[in-house]
Amino acid sequence: MIKKLDVISQVCPFPLIEAQSAMAALQVGDELVIDFDCTQATESLPQWAAEQGHVVTDYQQVGSAQWSITLKKA
Repeated sequence: MIKKLDVISQVCPFPLIEAQSAMAALQVGDELVIDFDCTQATESLPQWAAEQGHVVTDYQQVGSAQWSITLKKA
């Protein structure tokens, strides 16, 4: 299953908090696509994912100050 999480215009740390909550509801192997524009989250989201053992399957800048990251739940 792939779930999308749009946290555009949310300031840090809310994108990370929303991502943690969304990931908790997923099953192992599910993916979470997070669209965000908080520059701090460009580091905090992949760092948190690595600490939790989740896999970053896609990570790209999609606008001048907007990114999309896909995490696979471990």
